[in-house]
Order: sequence, then C-alpha cells, then structure tokens
Amino acid sequence: MTFGLIWVVFYIQDKTGFICMVSAASYYFTSNENKEGSASVSTGFRYAYFKHSGSLAFGALVHTIVTVIRMIVEQAADNVERGGENVAVKVLACCARCCVRCFEDLVEYLNRIAYAYMAVSGDSYCTSAWNGFMLNLKHLSKFTWGVTLANMFIFMGKVMITCINMVTCFLIMKYITKDTNAVSSVWSPVALIGVSTFVTATIFLSLFDEATLATLHCLAIDMDLNDGKPVYGPPTFHEKISKIYGESGKHHPA
Repeated sequence: MTFGLIWVVFYIQDKTGFICMVSAASYYFTSNENKEGSASVSTGFRYAYFKHSGSLAFGALVHTIVTVIRMIVEQAADNVERGGENVAVKVLACCARCCVRCFEDLVEYLNRIAYAYMAVSGDSYCTSAWNGFMLNLKHLSKFTWGVTLANMFIFMGKVMITCINMVTCFLIMKYITKDTNAVSSVWSPVALIGVSTFVTATIFLSLFDEATLATLHCLAIDMDLNDGKPVYGPPTFHEKISKIYGESGKHHPA
C-alpha cells in the first residue's frame, strides 16, 4: 500500500508537470515572428489522461522503485551507524546513501527531460528519454544556463512573495486589527504566514521550471530542424534574437 501511495503521488506530480510542458510547447510552436500563439491547456489534459497516461505511469513507477530502494538503503545505513563501532562500515553506509541519492536524482532528471521531449514529439517514454538526453548533451550550455536562470528567478519570486505577505501581516496586525497587544509575540503569526506562503509559492512557481525546460526543448528542436535558425516562438523572442545575432538570427548550438 505504501508503494502504491508513493506511485500515485509521483504520477499526479508528473502529470501536472507534463500538462504544463505541453501547454508551453503548444504556445511556442503556434507562435512566430509575426504573431503570438496560445498555450492549449486542454491539449495538455488530453495528452496526459489519454495519449501518454501509460508513459507517465511508467516514469512514475521507475521513480517510485528508485525512491523505495533509497528509503530502504537509508534506513539500513542509519541502523548500521547507530549500532556499530566500526568506522569502515559507517563509511560504506555513508557511501551507499550518497550513491542511491545520486541515482534517484539521475532518474528524476531523466524523467523530466523525457516528459519535456514527449510533450513536443509525442514519442513513448523510453524513446523520449533517450532523445531528450542526447538533445541535452548537444545543447548542454543552453540548457544549463536556462535552467539555472529559471531557478534563480523562481527563488527570487518565492522570497519576494513571502516577504510581502509577512510585512502585510505585520502591518495589518499593528495598524488595522491592532492585535499586537493581544499576543505575547507578534513574530509567531508572522512566521506562520511566512512558512505557509513559502510552501504555497513553491507549489505554484515550480510549474515555471517545467515550462522553462519544455521551452528549451522546443527551441533546441526548432534550431535543429531549421539549420540553426529558430522559426517559431513569440515575436518578442525573435526581436531579442535579432538584436543579439543580427537580422539573420542564425547561430550554431554550443
């Protein structure tokens, strides 16, 4: 039952991210330098629940198996570290814990690029995982820079939203409801608001990371199919490309 519950949770998480990826891909490929397209969320729902439901379930299953193995290894390593005095055994337990965590991160990374490539091409899970991995290797610098920049903006957004809500809560309690004298410390409710806001912002802004990864896949595929020159994408994107690379907009992947 625990295994099934973890599988369902991963499936719902992957399905939500995949819908966002399909929406971002539909927006990119319905746009060009003359018009701005639209993100079709309904297409994402249709693909997630019908066309690619088996691939999403398989990817979630792989992630679940690795996660359960990691939990078992970590529990065994904790028992060894608590009950043994042998330093070598403790070192081996620590190395085993690090290896399974790295393997879990690798599987999660492969799942994300497989879903991103699947959102564009419509291929199966295994085919999308291989082609997405090769596409990442070919455009490694672009993917690394794009994902890093997206993570930075996501973190800045989380911090900004959390700070604004905490300051707003303090001002309301101090000047509107005047509850500062009714509590022993005003920082307890402010801290509670901050924690709940950060968790909520993390849930919603995490989809921006999925959209960024899907858009990078769209750009890489677009460039590969059109001799290094992107054809699709919104007009603002083509304006920036023209300013950076000139009117031709052609550049070769690093």
